[in-house]
Amino acid sequence: MFWNKSKKVSQEGLELSEKCQAEAEQLYRSGKYHCAEAVLEVVRRHFAAELPESIVGTVSGFGAGSGSGCICGAVSGGTVALGLVLGDKKETTQLTKDLHVWFKEKYGVTCCKTIRQTHKGACPVLTGEVAGKIAEMLGSK
Repeated sequence: MFWNKSKKVSQEGLELSEKCQAEAEQLYRSGKYHCAEAVLEVVRRHFAAELPESIVGTVSGFGAGSGSGCICGAVSGGTVALGLVLGDKKETTQLTKDLHVWFKEKYGVTCCKTIRQTHKGACPVLTGEVAGKIAEMLGSK
C-alpha cells in the first residue's frame, strides 16, 4: 500500500516525524553530517536500526547537490532511505515521486544551487523537514 496523502497520521507518527525532523537538523548543524547523510542516519535509526551506521557513507557523495549543485542532497538521501526501509521498487518509486512533489511545492525546485540562492541558510531546516516527511510517510503505512 502506498502512502495515502489523505490518511491521517497518528499522534505517535506525528511525534516521530517531529523527532526525526529535529534530529536530522541537529545532525546537519553539528557539522558531522551533511544533508543526505543526516536524513539517511535519522531514518536508519528509527526505521532500520538493524542496518550498520556505516551505511550512511553510501550517500556521502550526495551533499551539496552531488557536488555539482544539482538535486538537493536531502532529497537524494531521503530517496535512498526510502529504498532501504521499504525494499520494494514500486513502493519506493511512488513515495519518491510523492517526496519530490511535496518538496517542489514547499521550495519551488529540487535544485540545490537554486535553493541555496533563493532560500539562503535553509539547508539545516530543509534537511530536517525532509527527514520528518519521510518519517511521516513511513509512519502512515
